[in-house]
Amino acid sequence: MTQLVIRHYEKPAARRHLWVGIAMAIVALAFAVEQSVQWLAAHPMAAKGLEASLMAGLATGLGAIPVLFMSRPSERLMAPMLGLAGGMMLAASLFSLLVPAVEIVTASGTPWALGIATAGALLAGAGAMQHLDRRLPHEHVEAVESSGMQPHVALVVAAIAIHNLPEGLAVGVAASAGADHGMTFGIALQNIPEGWIVASAMIALGAAPWRAALIALATGLVEPVGGLFGVIASTLAGAALPLALAAAAGAMLWVVSHELIPASHKPGSVGMGTAGLAAGFAVMTTLATVF
Repeated sequence: MTQLVIRHYEKPAARRHLWVGIAMAIVALAFAVEQSVQWLAAHPMAAKGLEASLMAGLATGLGAIPVLFMSRPSERLMAPMLGLAGGMMLAASLFSLLVPAVEIVTASGTPWALGIATAGALLAGAGAMQHLDRRLPHEHVEAVESSGMQPHVALVVAAIAIHNLPEGLAVGVAASAGADHGMTFGIALQNIPEGWIVASAMIALGAAPWRAALIALATGLVEPVGGLFGVIASTLAGAALPLALAAAAGAMLWVVSHELIPASHKPGSVGMGTAGLAAGFAVMTTLATVF
């Protein structure tokens, strides 16, 4: 397609081929949208999972609004905010993913075999995130706030995408499997302060407040992408549903252990980070009992 566009500008006679290619792309996109709508209509729980991941992702943009009127959160506030997000993700992975997976395994006719496979899926989910973290160049948001270095915006956005992808995956799997238990609402809640942190990091890198807020919103929209993979996995899993739930839990646990706990438990902020972690876990515990 790139070469076709180049020829379009180099040779006016090639314009007809360019428009044919564009028309074919539009037809293919329309067909894909139509098939997607039909598939979601036939799988209402999958549609619910996709809707849930979209709602959770949009909350990141909502949380970015304060940067239009206020300064970035203080270093003292960052620790409990990150700890809160970690505690909520940790509890969500337990109540909405691992507990339902264990219940399905226990009720199955082959608990030992399915249980071992489920544990392997959990490790595989964490391992997949570790592999993605190593392969994709990125720079963590907290490095922008705490160091004098100025990493490229794209590297910071890539790190946020790595963080948000498993969130969307977990929400999509849990909601489409009917095991949400307040997970969507909880992840949306923790995405609000996360959006403020992300937008503040963009401002620290030189972005204007409106642009920073839009970037934060765009990073939140990575979650529906993960949610799409989650609803597909949950819909197609069948008897292997515990494996899909456990893999999503493993990805979430990796994010908590690799990013949120280290960022919230830096020297001098361990107490506040731990308080935030406990508070986040308590909030999700409450949501799990209500929903």
